[in-house]
Amino acid sequence: MSQSRSLFEEIEQQNLQSARPLAARMRPRTLAEFIGQQHILGPGKMLRRMIDSSRLGSILLSGPPGSGKTTLAHLLATETGSELRILSAVSSGVKEVREVLAWAGDLIATGQPRPLLFIDEIHRFSKSQQDALLPDVEAGVVSLIGATTSNPFFAVNAALLSRSQLFQLESLTAEDVMELLQRSLHDSERGLAAMKVRVDQQALEHLADACEGDARRALSALEVAVLSCQHDGTDVTREVAVESLGNRMGGYDGSGDDHFNLASALIKSMRGSDVDASIYWLARMLEGGEDIRFLCRRLVILASEDIGNADPQALGVAVAAMQACEFVGLPECQLTLSQAVSYLALAPKSNAATQAIGNARRDVREKQIVPIPKHLRCGHYAGARQLGHGEGYIFSHDAEDGIAEQEYLGVDRTYYEPVDRGFESELRNRLDTIRKIIHGEGES
Repeated sequence: MSQSRSLFEEIEQQNLQSARPLAARMRPRTLAEFIGQQHILGPGKMLRRMIDSSRLGSILLSGPPGSGKTTLAHLLATETGSELRILSAVSSGVKEVREVLAWAGDLIATGQPRPLLFIDEIHRFSKSQQDALLPDVEAGVVSLIGATTSNPFFAVNAALLSRSQLFQLESLTAEDVMELLQRSLHDSERGLAAMKVRVDQQALEHLADACEGDARRALSALEVAVLSCQHDGTDVTREVAVESLGNRMGGYDGSGDDHFNLASALIKSMRGSDVDASIYWLARMLEGGEDIRFLCRRLVILASEDIGNADPQALGVAVAAMQACEFVGLPECQLTLSQAVSYLALAPKSNAATQAIGNARRDVREKQIVPIPKHLRCGHYAGARQLGHGEGYIFSHDAEDGIAEQEYLGVDRTYYEPVDRGFESELRNRLDTIRKIIHGEGES
């Protein structure tokens, strides 16, 4: 009876194993099988030393999807011989957190090793939920392993962050992903070797290159491709791999790090006048579903902030693009955005206007307020003449060249300094002449 039950349980386990997706079946069973992240797991690196000493403490794993955060949490438990409990911040609340912490406290009280608590997507926990972890984390009752795809400095409470060791996981390289794909094709126990389907090298190269370093996405696409071709009795070609992977923009979070990092890359590329990089980052944001209004706002800001009067038409181009995008919408407005981005990237650059207003506002905040000269004050009301307001003012249009020798600020301060690029080089020459006339420094 026990033998038949054992056989039945074994069959059940085999069925459950075969039902799991390929990415789950191919999850590394030992740290030696883990691919990538040598900057934290290589010999002598901090996380490796913590594992070898079996003193993990609490750690936060930050990185893009498919970089191995969940897998690494399981391996940390295996390598240190610790019990592991898993919570998802999406489906768990304070009640579940306190139940696990109570279990961990009971375990420690009986003299057993400190357990590990893995919380996936910890950035989705509210402040109160994260605060509930603090006492037991601080007391060493549990070793917390938090995983997040967001910037932990924004998404995790400062108190919890300060009590944890932060490790940044990187996207896997194409070579890393290729190794995983090859491993799954040759593994007859957990992989796809039993399927006996031929996979073209070009198909594997496409999956490794186009998955954005997301191993889970690449393995899932390979499984779909192999299963579909096994049914048809055909080979997995590059075309099949492209179709299986789909055109979803992997790893793009329109409200998180990807949003801000790609926007930063776009702005800095345009500021640096690299039109090709600018168009690429624009394409990344469009493919990721970025808000068109956000893109337009950034272009209008850049036109004044980084181009200014070096090309006064830049602001008009940006504003026109904003209006056109609002009128046309996607997909056609991508053409307008491409035109605007390429123009702004190639325009001569100046931040003179940006620096001018920044310096002037700082003086207003930090220095003694400059009184308005009496001759510039409003003289169009009863009693103004008695106060001397407007007295002595020179009407500029009556002066030669429309510029009068007259004080407009009352103190010697300079804010706007045009650069020698684009139209501002002309403005610089004009400004030199204007300042001499205003301050009475012209030829006598």
